[in-house]
This record gives sequence, structure tokens and C-alpha cells, in this order.
Amino acid sequence: MAGKQRVVVGLSGGVDSAVSAWLLKQQGFDVVAIFMKNWEDDDDSEYCSSNVDFVDAAAVADVIGIELEHVNFAAEYKDRVFAEFLREYQAGRTPNPDVLCNAEIKFKAFLDHALRLGAQKIATGHYARVRETGTGFQLLKGLDPAKDQSYFLHRLNQAQLANTLFPVGELKKTEVRRIAAEIGLPNAKKKDSTGICFIGERPFRDFLNRYLDHAPGPLLDERGREVGRHVGLSFYTLGQRQGLGIGGVQSGGGTHLPWYVAKKEPARNALRVVQGHDHPWLLATHLQADDCSWVAGVAPAAGPLAAKTRYRQTDAPCRYAPLAGNGFELDFDAAQWAVTPGQSAVLYDGEVCLGGGVIASSGNVATPAEIRS
Repeated sequence: MAGKQRVVVGLSGGVDSAVSAWLLKQQGFDVVAIFMKNWEDDDDSEYCSSNVDFVDAAAVADVIGIELEHVNFAAEYKDRVFAEFLREYQAGRTPNPDVLCNAEIKFKAFLDHALRLGAQKIATGHYARVRETGTGFQLLKGLDPAKDQSYFLHRLNQAQLANTLFPVGELKKTEVRRIAAEIGLPNAKKKDSTGICFIGERPFRDFLNRYLDHAPGPLLDERGREVGRHVGLSFYTLGQRQGLGIGGVQSGGGTHLPWYVAKKEPARNALRVVQGHDHPWLLATHLQADDCSWVAGVAPAAGPLAAKTRYRQTDAPCRYAPLAGNGFELDFDAAQWAVTPGQSAVLYDGEVCLGGGVIASSGNVATPAEIRS
């Protein structure tokens, strides 16, 4: 019976998890809340909002009438998420720590802790849904297309989904805000958090500068001419436009086109840059991914699917084929912009998120040799 089922909610201080907790209590669950502290280096600085978030979570718990426990997962986070984040950046790739945090902390360390507390389920404020079928559990997109977060959850497995509820996955964000205001939650109008939890609102380059080795080198255009200097390959990502330190140098006497990061060349510590958003070097019709994780526990069969190579991207039709080992390749119907090694390629069959992998390389199918150079 629902009234006897204990659900532990991850209360972040934000409005989505707050409304999730309230909805579960309304549905008759025995609701307990946990605030996860995942980062404690310089946590008292102006950039980290952990302390403010905990105060907000405590105020929400008080209004809803549920217990709140403060749990420190900082050691696990540093070992399982942050160390991998630094390794990837040092290797010249651009990782997505939110994906790893969900798989390793929110739905592993937190889930284990909740089960020890006697919980039958955990719940978070993610915009996604879980559907039970005759053969297991499916991860579905959230019903609000503007807020769907299944991309960040694609590494969840059957055991994790079997124990997880996403109460706001059926709602639009506007409805969540309306409920929060209606029931008098103190954070009803709180701004959504953005960025990576351990960086907060601080300048990204300043943060990485403390942890990564960096050697300045040349910014080279497509013809190999030096047009500027970079401060270290780790501080740039494909498609980046801001912070290059080079103005709109004219290309062939034309208009001043903005510069974009197109590729990294670690062997000679060079960053290749091109002018124009639609330069061929920024477009890819093919990618290979490794380190795959499939929601169903097995890879899908080869064939037509859709994929996202970054969050908030429209699903892109593609042809999927598994590779030997734990990898796959995708060929897209239309060229994709700034496909970035280290980011996740996530596969969908309609509203069902199948899983995905980490982008290892990208390129064009049947393009001239100079484009691939």
C-alpha cells in the first residue's frame, strides 16, 4: 500500500525537487528528504551556493512537513566524478560531469544510502519518466520538451530505474512553478541553477587553472597560419566563440566573420580555429562513441534511430551501428554542429531514451581530404 511505502527525496534547494517532495506526500508516501553535499573545497566562497541551497531545502522541508537529513558525498564525488572530469580535460576532451554525477552519486551513492534508511524508492526533481513494461523499465523523456533531462540520465540501469520516481516528469515547468506558489513554498520563484555544481557561477577558466597543467600555444587557421595564441588546450571546447582573443580578421576580403574553435592538435599543442558558424570543419555527419551504457542492459539492434550530441538539441535522425567492444557509430541524415569528443551521444527511439556513449571522434562521410586534415 502506498501509505506504507517510504520514498527518500533528494532535496536540492530548487523548486523542482521541492514540488516532487510535496507531490509524493500528497500521494500518501512516507517521504523523507536528503540534502546531498557533493563539494566542499572553497565551499564558503562567493561562488558556491551549497550553504544557501541547504537553507532553502530546510525551509521547504519545514513547509511540507518532512524530515531533512544532510548527507556528505564529497569524498565519493571527488573520487568518482571530479577525478574523471580532470582526466578528460587534461586529455583534451570536454566531459559532461552531470551525466557522471547522476550515474555515480545521485543514483548510486544516494540510492544506496536511501535503501539503508529503509526506503523502497528514491525520487529527484528531474524532468524524465520511468515506464515499467513486461520486460523491465524504460527511461522516457519528460513531458515538457523544453526541460527534458533524459540526456543527463541515459547511463541509468534497470536496477536504478526500478527504484526511482520522477514526480515532475509528467508536468510542464510552468505548472511546477504554479504549484510551488500555490502551496507557499519559499523557493517558488528561485532561479534555476545552471552550470556545474562544483564550479557554480565562478569563471570556468579560473577554476580549471587551479587543477590543470597548461602550456600556451598557437591558434592556427585552416591554412596553418598563426592568428593568435591560446592559454592551454584544456581551456577550450569545440564550437567555442568567446574568449579566443582574436577579432574579426577578414577572410578573403569579405566581411568580418567570428572565429570558432574547430579542433585540437595535442601533438603540436595547437588549437585550430575557423571563421564562420557553418565552416565545414565545424560540421560532422559521422561519429564514433565508446564507454557505452544501455538502459535495457543490451545494445539496440543496428538501424535508424535519433540522437542528441548535446543537451537541448533537437533529436537528429541517424543510422546506428554497434562496433566491436563497447562502442557504436552514427551516420546522420544532416550534418551536426560542433560534435565534441568527451560529450555524450544519447540515442532515442521516439520518447524512449535507449542509452548512449562518450563521443570519441567525429568527421564527415566522403568529404575532401583537406576537410579531414
